[in-house]
Amino acid sequence: MNIVKKNVIIKNIEITAIERHPVPILGVDYKVKIVYKNVKIAQVDVENTTIKISLPNKYKKCDNREILNLAIEKLYEQIAIVEIENAMEKMRVMLKMAPEDYKIKKMKNCFGKCENRKITINPEVVKYSRRFIEYVVLHEYCHLKYKNHCKSFYEMIEKYEPEYERYEEIKKI
Repeated sequence: MNIVKKNVIIKNIEITAIERHPVPILGVDYKVKIVYKNVKIAQVDVENTTIKISLPNKYKKCDNREILNLAIEKLYEQIAIVEIENAMEKMRVMLKMAPEDYKIKKMKNCFGKCENRKITINPEVVKYSRRFIEYVVLHEYCHLKYKNHCKSFYEMIEKYEPEYERYEEIKKI
């Protein structure tokens, strides 16, 4: 076998380096698999319940936890754009009202907030089911009408989500 063919074969071999603890997306746990390939930039593919992150061969000897965490964070942000937009539209139609604006922003210790008729949703909400995402959005929409968690606030939530207490427990985690 000549040297050129040998180098081509070696470049196309995928080497599994890291398998991370499961990553939750929309309430389903995905395995993460990092492979090193002859690529110029990182690539992310999702198949069944596996997230495959392909990294350039030059990263083989690096500690890739930071790269992995950034890739997962970016994945959450991309999923959040679609899922939160869908939930916002569903609540707008159902409640016949809308915030002045909304944004997706990472926050500590909360999934959402409503200030000055503007709603902010944490992209980490996509770790949970679509119903939970809709509940978080509903919760913030209710704050458009009621600023605090008064009795009327919870009556409004219960009207549209009778099992809201179940989701309140998840929010405490």
